[in-house]
This record gives sequence, structure tokens and C-alpha cells, in this order.
Amino acid sequence: MDCRNIRFTVVTCTYNAERTVKTTLDSVMGQTWRNVEHIIMDGGSADGTVAIAESYKAESDATDRGHEVVIVSEPDNGLYDAMNKALGRATGDYVVFMNAGDSYPSPHTLSDIAACVGTDGELPAVLYGDTDLVDKEGRFVAHRRLTPPERLDWKSFRHGMLVCHQAFYARADIARAVPYDLRYRFSADVDWCIRIMKRAARERLALRNVNMVVVNYLAEGMTTENHRASLKERFRVMCVHYGTLPTVAMHLWFVVRALLRR
Repeated sequence: MDCRNIRFTVVTCTYNAERTVKTTLDSVMGQTWRNVEHIIMDGGSADGTVAIAESYKAESDATDRGHEVVIVSEPDNGLYDAMNKALGRATGDYVVFMNAGDSYPSPHTLSDIAACVGTDGELPAVLYGDTDLVDKEGRFVAHRRLTPPERLDWKSFRHGMLVCHQAFYARADIARAVPYDLRYRFSADVDWCIRIMKRAARERLALRNVNMVVVNYLAEGMTTENHRASLKERFRVMCVHYGTLPTVAMHLWFVVRALLRR
């Protein structure tokens, strides 16, 4: 496929996100790449989130950018259920999930990603890049500690989630065939990325590093309780994909490495 025809589906799942969602909506609307579908999958917000989204859609529709904005507001069974609903609606060649508060580092980010696809051959299964962390004012905080390898495969995540979920552009046909596993509450995104990459390996499809920062990730803290639950669940995910003994050994190495760095 000619990269000039690539269509991106950007998904933003929201619930009572009026404080942060406008940053993301403005960033998507500011993208110079024309062939964009933006699905706002709202979980039935009780605040002003939907009104902000509807105003954004009206403004986007009035421009000549060529973006299509879809708003759905209905109850769901949590974040990953909302993501699965969005996958079912996605019409793009690639799908990426942008949380409320996340943004693109440049108006040309999607154009630059599309240019990495190439003009011939089969579309890569995944396009991936790097992540910067920002505060709620959009100010740079730090580069993400885990960085993507030049050559990524499904085994790479043994060392942690080397590619941020928001920097992982999955081919939509593969993403629809590999929905999020709703048995996971906190780490279904890690499991999903691994299963996408396994599918790519079976079909001998490329995973392509675009070699640039592709998202500014809003660094909002998780509660201590949820953080612990997330780590436990991520450990379970890694045991499923990489085996219990190798996962235990790898986590022991994480501890030793942390001690050595002190």
C-alpha cells in the first residue's frame, strides 16, 4: 500500500475526563495528516466530557483537515471493554490508543509515522516509537525509562514493556482479531501487545521502529494499591507468555540490577 493512503484510527477512551481530554482532542485535530479517524469511546461520563467532545467534533467537521470524529457514549465494563468496542468500530489501517491527557509531540507526528510505512510490500504489523513523559501542563518531565529496541519481537517484553501502549500502532485487522483479554483489569494492554507481536511472528510480518518520539504521555500517578495490583497482574501476564521459571529469574535480575545501580 502507498503510505499516502494510510488511514489512522486514534482511539481515546474517556470517563469523567473533562480536566484532561481537551489536550488530547486539540492535539489530534492539529495533526496535518488528513486520513484520520478519531473514535472517542466514552463510558457514560457524568461531567462535561461528552460536551467537550461534541464541541471538538463540530470544530473538526468545520475544517478541511479530512479528519472523521466518532463519539460513542454508553456504559461499559471498564477500560479494556471500551477499547474492544472501539476496535470493532475502527476503519483505519492502523489503530492507536491515546488516553485523555496524552498528546502528540508535533503536528506532523502522524505524517512522519506514515512516511515510515514505505510504498510497496505488505504493511508492517506494528509501527512503534518512543515516549516522553509530560505533566498536566504539557511540560516535559523525562524520557520514558524503558526504551524501544531497534529490533522488536514478542520476546522483547520479557525485559518489561519496552514500548508504551500509546506508542504501539497495530495493524487494525490484526488488532480486531486479537481483542483485549477482559480477565485482566490493569495489564491487558501488555498481554495484547505481546499477542499482537506473536501473531506478527506467525505471519512473518514486520515490526517497524519509526525511530522518534511519537507520544507525550501524561504522567499521572497510580494509587499505591492499584500499582501493586498492576505489578502482580503484569507478572501473571509474563508467566503466561514466557513461563513461570524464566519470569521469576528475570524479576530476580531486575532486583539485583536495581541494587547495583544504587
